[in-house]
Amino acid sequence: MIKTIEYSQVEKNDIENKYVLVDVRSPKEFSESTIPGAVNVPLFTNEQRELIGTVYVRESIEKAKKIGVEAASKNLPGIYDKINELNKNYKGLVFFCARGGMRSSSVVGFVEALGVRAFKLEKGYKGYRAYINEQLPCTVRDIKFVVIHGNTGVGKTNILKRLEEQGHDILDLEGYANHRGSLLGSVGLGEQNSQKQFESLVYDKLKNRKSNIVFVEGESRRIGKIMIPDYIFDSMKSGEHIKVTADIDLRVKNILADYVQNDNSELIESLNKLRKYISEKNIDKYIGEVSKKNYEYVIRELMIKYYDPMYENNKYDFRLTLEHKDIDETCNVIVDWAKSNLEF
Repeated sequence: MIKTIEYSQVEKNDIENKYVLVDVRSPKEFSESTIPGAVNVPLFTNEQRELIGTVYVRESIEKAKKIGVEAASKNLPGIYDKINELNKNYKGLVFFCARGGMRSSSVVGFVEALGVRAFKLEKGYKGYRAYINEQLPCTVRDIKFVVIHGNTGVGKTNILKRLEEQGHDILDLEGYANHRGSLLGSVGLGEQNSQKQFESLVYDKLKNRKSNIVFVEGESRRIGKIMIPDYIFDSMKSGEHIKVTADIDLRVKNILADYVQNDNSELIESLNKLRKYISEKNIDKYIGEVSKKNYEYVIRELMIKYYDPMYENNKYDFRLTLEHKDIDETCNVIVDWAKSNLEF
């Protein structure tokens, strides 16, 4: 009989490194969203899964099952090799598919017959998502956010990362979204994470925090295509707000490091998206300057004429305002303020 386990039980044993989660869904499903830390050992390729699904809908369930069995039998030797390696390093393997159905059941039955200590995740990835939707709002309620604000390019993300290096809890929302939050925010980063994956990464980070004081960067409600859930956004709004300023030369330098790649195509594509906010004439001029690699001019212009005026619309009661010159000095000032004013 196949042994099942709920995600809450997996989470409790995670500290002991007892289980590894194995996602048997297709590589495409895995890339769109999975449980953080899970390993993808797909039962079917993307093409096989698509064919099985099409036959299931358009022809018959039995024919789809037959195709599935034939495809799985071809894939089993490779699956066995991967499972065998995982089994050397963990006490138990927890397999999951979309809903805890045939894919995970089949793999668990196969590996159990080979002597592997295996479990099937109750209700699969869907069950995990239900758990996250229940637990994440409760987790956020216990947290006091220290929200770091500042104009584009002041280095807020770098400050967050240094705070984390110093051992403090942070929440890198832009990192989990894989987007920097502005209309140019996807340049050089590739595909954005899905909403589901974003929420999973946020939960995974917050559940492992060391304290209830969490540093986070000030964001609008939307980060690219990602929407920050209301309970997180509202908790950030009611948190403690800090403003960081910086000389425009430092800001230009930071933006150059973040956005300018060897290939200008993404930058030009993003500039074209600004046509509804900035005159056609100016956008054409900026694209021309980018083509000539005159990046500093374009960045400075966009900051002064577009981003800075837009930022001025953000009104908060800042508990601390400081000028950022040296990252360690800035972090020390922020931490000293937090220790003096909050319960660490």
